[in-house]
Amino acid sequence: QVHVVESGGGLVQPGGSLRLSCAASGTIFSINGMDWYRQAPGNQRELVASITSGGSTNYADSVKGRFTISRDNAPNKVYLQMNSLKPEDTAVYYCHVDSRDSGWSRIDYWGQGTQVTVSS
Repeated sequence: QVHVVESGGGLVQPGGSLRLSCAASGTIFSINGMDWYRQAPGNQRELVASITSGGSTNYADSVKGRFTISRDNAPNKVYLQMNSLKPEDTAVYYCHVDSRDSGWSRIDYWGQGTQVTVSS
């Protein structure tokens, strides 16, 4: 059984910062990458930032220069440092794990989400 748990969300004023954490536990053969997605009310879930097992990163244009994704390969943790937050960053943030089984078939795991609200 694999568990993906996010933490660190909350209410912050515009211009403030938050750091999200995500930990994946359980039996995982191999992790290819870990990502952060977000979903605001009425919107589709969108990719915010991703990081591969080798450390390569990718960001949505809307968060470049403000958000930083980082990772501890052992024990399977990923972080999202969010600075200069804007009201439009308000959303539920989800951690996603792109893993592989022993046959190299892809298995996706998701966390339950953590709410980030940016408001004065």
